[in-house]
Amino acid sequence: MKKFIIDMHTHSKYSHDGKNTLAEMLEQAQKLGVGFYGVSEHFNYDYDFSLMTKEEQEYFRDANPEEYFHGARHLQEDYQGVMNVCVGAEFGFSKNADVQGRYAMIYEKYRPDYIINSVHGAEGKDFAYFQFTGTKEEVYKAYLRLIRESLDAPYPYDIVGHIGYIARYAPFEDRQFRLSEFGTEIDEILNAIIQKNKILEINTANKGLENRTLPAWEIVERYYALGGRKISYGSDAHFQERIADKWGEVVEKLKEIGFTYLTVPFRGEHIKVEI
Repeated sequence: MKKFIIDMHTHSKYSHDGKNTLAEMLEQAQKLGVGFYGVSEHFNYDYDFSLMTKEEQEYFRDANPEEYFHGARHLQEDYQGVMNVCVGAEFGFSKNADVQGRYAMIYEKYRPDYIINSVHGAEGKDFAYFQFTGTKEEVYKAYLRLIRESLDAPYPYDIVGHIGYIARYAPFEDRQFRLSEFGTEIDEILNAIIQKNKILEINTANKGLENRTLPAWEIVERYYALGGRKISYGSDAHFQERIADKWGEVVEKLKEIGFTYLTVPFRGEHIKVEI
């Protein structure tokens, strides 16, 4: 099989924090030689807007599903035979049953080609605006417990998004996750991903962290050692210049670990793409 560039985690102006239109993002992806391009606009029903300032409420507005899926499907048709465009969604996990029900409704009505299930915050707020209390061990273990709970979400999803997201914003001098500190919790998560036949994401939006990906490479190596083989690459690009960021670096590291393919989810099918 021909070796394609793949990027399954991107956002456009349909999301609150996207900088370019989806048409502009797709045009750039084609120029870069992307073979599988996944757009995964934000659905942040986990956020409690009553806890936000007016500025935060405006910033964190939800994607309009009718506009997004209608527009994206038309562009998907336009690129048929040119580039594999996957119209997906990123759901911000919450333990709240009403929130989970809203995600299930989005799935039933619009049938995204794939879904990224991500933990972006707690108690109704994104970690970027969260008031952290407790030690690093307490905060990170609570976060890892939330990720483990997210794996049992009652709606369909394919990819487990950017494990380690909290470290982008945590106030600790040493923000890194390490197996030596959280090995038991991380193993439980990785084993569940494998058992549930989900896909672990390598996300290159590291926001200045020492490790250049989320999760850290030692966690990816542990996933492989436990038998995990389903890996997704996502730049988490919110503007054209970041599409496929660190792609070559990620592929070489994955090969070094032992991976031979990436997994592209599309309408219930898991497609193996050689790297």
